[in-house]
Amino acid sequence: MGTTTPPRTLAEALRARGDTSLAGLLRARPDLLSPVPNDITQLATRAGTRASVVRALEHLDRFALQTAQALAVAPDPAPYATLLALLTGDGQDDGEGRDDTGAAITAALPGALATLREQALVWGEDEALHLVRTARELLAPSPQHPSPTGLGPTVAEATAGMSPGRLQEILAAAGLPPTHDPVSAVASLTELFTDRTRMAALLDTAPVEALAVLDRLVWGPPYGEVTANPAPPVRWLRDRGLLLPVSTRTVVLPREAALHLRAGRAHRVPEPVAPTVTAAAERDPQAVDRAAAGQAFTALSTIEELLKLWNNGGPAILRAGGLSVRELKRTANALDVSEPIAAFWVELAYAAGLLAPDGEADERYAATPAYDDWLELPAQDRWTRLASSWLAATRTAGLVGGQDAKGRALSALGPDLDRSAAPEVRRRVLALFAALPAGTAPDPQSLLTRLRWERPLRTPAPGASPASGEADLRSRMALWTVNEAELLGVTGRGALSSQARALLDEAPREAAARLAPLIPEPLDHVLLQADLTAVAPGPLERPLAETLSVLADVESKGGATVYRFTPGSVRRALDAGQAASDLHAFLATHSRTPVPQPLSYLIDDVARRHGHLRIGAASAYVRCDDEAVLNEILADKRSAALRLRRLAPTVLASQTDPASLLDGLREMGYAPAAESAEGDVLITRAGARRTPPRTPPTPVPEGPPVPDSTLLSAAVRAIRAGDTAARAVRVGTGSTQDGPDPASAGELPRTTPAETLATVQAAAMTGSAVWIGYVNADGAASQRVIAPVKVEGGFVTAYDHTADEVRTYPLHRITGVAELADDPSD
Repeated sequence: MGTTTPPRTLAEALRARGDTSLAGLLRARPDLLSPVPNDITQLATRAGTRASVVRALEHLDRFALQTAQALAVAPDPAPYATLLALLTGDGQDDGEGRDDTGAAITAALPGALATLREQALVWGEDEALHLVRTARELLAPSPQHPSPTGLGPTVAEATAGMSPGRLQEILAAAGLPPTHDPVSAVASLTELFTDRTRMAALLDTAPVEALAVLDRLVWGPPYGEVTANPAPPVRWLRDRGLLLPVSTRTVVLPREAALHLRAGRAHRVPEPVAPTVTAAAERDPQAVDRAAAGQAFTALSTIEELLKLWNNGGPAILRAGGLSVRELKRTANALDVSEPIAAFWVELAYAAGLLAPDGEADERYAATPAYDDWLELPAQDRWTRLASSWLAATRTAGLVGGQDAKGRALSALGPDLDRSAAPEVRRRVLALFAALPAGTAPDPQSLLTRLRWERPLRTPAPGASPASGEADLRSRMALWTVNEAELLGVTGRGALSSQARALLDEAPREAAARLAPLIPEPLDHVLLQADLTAVAPGPLERPLAETLSVLADVESKGGATVYRFTPGSVRRALDAGQAASDLHAFLATHSRTPVPQPLSYLIDDVARRHGHLRIGAASAYVRCDDEAVLNEILADKRSAALRLRRLAPTVLASQTDPASLLDGLREMGYAPAAESAEGDVLITRAGARRTPPRTPPTPVPEGPPVPDSTLLSAAVRAIRAGDTAARAVRVGTGSTQDGPDPASAGELPRTTPAETLATVQAAAMTGSAVWIGYVNADGAASQRVIAPVKVEGGFVTAYDHTADEVRTYPLHRITGVAELADDPSD
């Protein structure tokens, strides 16, 4: 589709595009599809709205943005040569050596302009480039919002409202002949400032101090404050129009004068080429994969340890949501990590759907049923599940401990940690890792520089205050990504692992296959030592690890895990239903060293006393066949808080609940066992509490999702069909919706029922299209272009060009019909 004349509006420029180009626009700016525009005119209108233009500008790289900024200070429309001159300068030597970048700008400008055209921010031929009005308003300079280029208003804009007498005084001081009206005076002054020879001659007469003032304003901001009686250098500049008054105390350097001083350049430092991400170190790729695999295994162990801590119900949820500072600190101590890292693991488990609120009245966090399913997966599949959840999550653990916009603290698992840009930042950071040779660790500073070039509007201007807590959030998220990737095993020794490369390519099975050989095989044995410890020289098989974690306490972790057996840990195993003989057999089976005699004695001693006392609910009672033991308890002063009294020679009653009585007697050194109402010993098994089924938290999208090819194709067809219907010329009216008769635009055609029937029957026989007015069952009126196929029984079946589908319409709901001058199907 093409036109023989240059487009006059953005709608005409879009209408002249091919379907592939329109699909590219909708792909780059998916917000334009919500909902699908009715026609090209509505698409152009929506593309020019402020919110949509701001979103599009935020996704431009630095040079494309600099190109748009140059167009914002250029005349409208601007020829391609003018735009190129604003970016490269006029070739004059300004002492800054622009020759090195001139060729790069010339080579990069067509691509930047193509990007702006594709996103409908610029339209028109190269001879007349138009920046859309909203973008010009956003990027053009004003006293309230100085231009990013540092340029001020034009002479015409700055002198608007200035008295004719004052304009003539400026002309006289600048050596220009007087004029008869303000318009010609402004034109004469503008011509002087844009004439390099005459402007150079004027500046040659300026005092040195005046030139120093211009040097301070030339690259922006162009505004300065003056007193009622300014210094002679400032007065010299003001008298000749090189500084024009904005208010009684503010002056501005006009754009034309600034461009002369800049040698015609809109930007001090054009950046046509993306900065290169440099290497900080080069490592053996296999060593990187091994290091990443080791950290991946540590990540899996840490998540398991975290959820074991909360197996019987985790910490309570704050009223405002999230974990309290105290609970986060307790969790960090238990995991032996810092609080920020503990927050990362907690948030990761939550994002993966392994952790959620239990929904009870006294709401707490607990593991979900999905956690049990996750535990049954092979280690490599568990890691890919975690890594994929991390890549897609919008929750940002790095914000924990900071403050929101209202000064409130941000807590782990709290409601205000979602940042929609987080997934895109993570993927982009890892993509920059992947662009380097295998085993190469990038320099973090060069990484941030590249990200700032790619999305300059997502970062604050230099010198911006971070007081709000959100300043340069994109850069902070990039640094958090680097650290979190190392913790999770996505990177190893600072370089991207091969399994992570596969994951980025949307191949989780391949990632798992690459990781599997690098994960250590779980062991089926430990080494028992005489000091009541057991050493696990590597990861243990799950049944062995689960049983040992009940029977002993973890004393230290690392390459080898050290477990310590204590009376409390042995009692814990007995409470879980194990007998002393079971524990002896377990240790003998899984130890590569003989079972030390002290450990056997410890187990037998605790087992002999375990269950000797029985606790039941009476409020609570204690029964024991040995009266001497009960006498000893009653005589002990520490039992006063339990409020015990003897009911029988072998029974004591207490006013405390059974759980408190159990804890109290255990603190006194006894090993009581709880019993049921039937008198059976109650067995407590660890880790039975689970939430109801929960789905992982849904990431908060940054904007509308990128449409797939099917949706794009359907949307383009619908827009084309709607545009055909909207611009169709009706016979007898000689007008279109954009035509010379606005009164007829949007009016429903009116014909009698007989005329309507005759016209649609004739159209069905000839295969032509007609224009109809239609009122649906809800009373909503619309205009449609249809090609009737069949007319019978009071209905017309036709292909609806507006909806791009075959529909059936009751004839009594058609208000009228008109033939089309041209068949839109041609």
